[in-house]
Amino acid sequence: MKNNNYCIIMAGGVGSRFWPMSTPQKPKQFLDVLGIGKSLIQMTYDRLLLTAPKENIYILTNTNYASIVKEQLPDLTFDQILTEPKRKNTAPCIAYAAAKIMAKNADATLIISPSDHLIVRENRFTEIISAAINRANEEDRLVTLGIQPTRPDTGYGYIEFSKANEIKAGEVTNVIQFREKPDLETAIEFVESGNFYWNSGIFVWKAKTILDALLNFQPALHNLFAGNLSAYNTENEQEYVNNCFELCEDISIDFAVMENAKNTDVVLADFDWSDLGTWGSLNSHLTKDENNNSIVGKNAYLFNSTNCLVNIPQDKLVLLDGLNDYIIVESENMLMILKSENEQELKKYLKHIENKSPEFFQ
Repeated sequence: MKNNNYCIIMAGGVGSRFWPMSTPQKPKQFLDVLGIGKSLIQMTYDRLLLTAPKENIYILTNTNYASIVKEQLPDLTFDQILTEPKRKNTAPCIAYAAAKIMAKNADATLIISPSDHLIVRENRFTEIISAAINRANEEDRLVTLGIQPTRPDTGYGYIEFSKANEIKAGEVTNVIQFREKPDLETAIEFVESGNFYWNSGIFVWKAKTILDALLNFQPALHNLFAGNLSAYNTENEQEYVNNCFELCEDISIDFAVMENAKNTDVVLADFDWSDLGTWGSLNSHLTKDENNNSIVGKNAYLFNSTNCLVNIPQDKLVLLDGLNDYIIVESENMLMILKSENEQELKKYLKHIENKSPEFFQ
C-alpha cells in the first residue's frame, strides 16, 4: 500500500565542492543552483511526493539545519525533521530513521534518497522506484538503484551485476558485488563490459529488512538505535538519539551493510541523473549559449568567452571578457574564478584559504 511507503531524505552534508554558494551555514541542498526558484531539497521533496504521502516523508539532517528545512519545506512537522547532533555518515542516520518508523509502522517500506541529486525524468524515476518497492516487498530484499553510465567516471562507485544482455532498464537483477571508485583504466573496463552501473546511493527496503541486516553485520549499531523502539515518537526521543550518535561508529551504509549482504538487488535505471557533486557536473545540465557558456544570473554579459560556467546573484551586473573554460561564481561576499580543469583542487584551495582567513568559514 502506498501509505506503507516512507521516504527518507538525507540532507546533512556540507557540499564543500559547491563553494562559494555552498557553505557550512547553508550547504548546496538548500540552494537554488539551477536558478529555477527551487532548492535541490525542495525538488527532491516534490519528486518523492509521487511515491509517498507528505506525512510519510522525513528529512535526516544536522541539528544546525533544522530551521532551514522547516523554512523550505513548511508542510513538514517538526517530528518529520530528524536531527543528528554529530555527522557520523549514512549508516547511523539510516538506523535512526528505520527504528523510528519501525516503531510507528512495522510494515513500512523505506525509500532512502540524498537531497542533492538532480533527476530530470521524474515520471521515469517514479516507475523505477515502484519496481524497487515491489522487489523489496516480495522477498525482503535490499534494493539499490543503479544508474546506466554515460562515461567511464572515476568519481562514482559501481555495482556489478550478471546477464547484462538479458536485463533491460527498469528491471531488477541480483548484485554480484559493489566496487569502490576505480581508476580510469578500470572505469573504462567497467563501462565496456556492460554489466556495471553507477551506484546512485538511492536505496529501497523494508524497515525490518534493514534493521535485520544491521543486526547481522553491525550489531552494536543496531542495538544502539533499535534496542529500545519504545523511546521513539516520545518527548524523550531526541535525548535518546543524541546519546546513540555520541556512542556510534562513523560508517557508511555501503560499508556497514551493502558490501556484506547477500540479499541485494539493483534496479537498472535509465533516467537522467546527476549527483551534482561538482560545478562541472551541474554544468552538463544547464542551458548553453552559442559559445557553450552556461549562465545563471540575468545580468551577466560575456564577450570573447567560451565554455564558461557563470553563476551570479540576480541583481549583480557582470562583464566578462576573454575567458575560456572557467567557473565564475559569486555568493554573498565571496567570489571564485577557477579554471575548470582545476576543479578537483578546490578542496585543497579552500583548506589553504581557511587557514589564512578562518573568519569566512565560521
